[in-house]
Amino acid sequence: MKFAVASVIALVALVGAAPVDEQQPPVAILRSSADGPNPDGSYSWSYETENGIKADEHGELKQIGDEGGISAQGSYSYTADDGTPISVSYTADENGFQPQGAHLPQAPEVPPAILRALEWIAAHPEEDQLTK
Repeated sequence: MKFAVASVIALVALVGAAPVDEQQPPVAILRSSADGPNPDGSYSWSYETENGIKADEHGELKQIGDEGGISAQGSYSYTADDGTPISVSYTADENGFQPQGAHLPQAPEVPPAILRALEWIAAHPEEDQLTK
């Protein structure tokens, strides 16, 4: 529930912070839907605007250890100023916010020497006891 509220507040803040161009008419919302929050903690929402922006999200309560939290999945898409289509899908859960999109930077590969060092460390846990 907290994540859903935070998502809505962030979206409102983002839209409110956008500069207003007096020359451009407002963008109409073509479709929108919302469901929840429901008694079981689930919710969903979606919208599409006349300029091609689309967004949707659904979430549910999830038991994480001794505490509960919200697990959410969603996506959004729009066209960048240079005409590039941008599409992001995401999951937000006990592992944090995990976006996926072709335009997002990718982490570099781990160098082979580092991989060998990590494998050696994993294979020799007794070495961890030397400092005690």
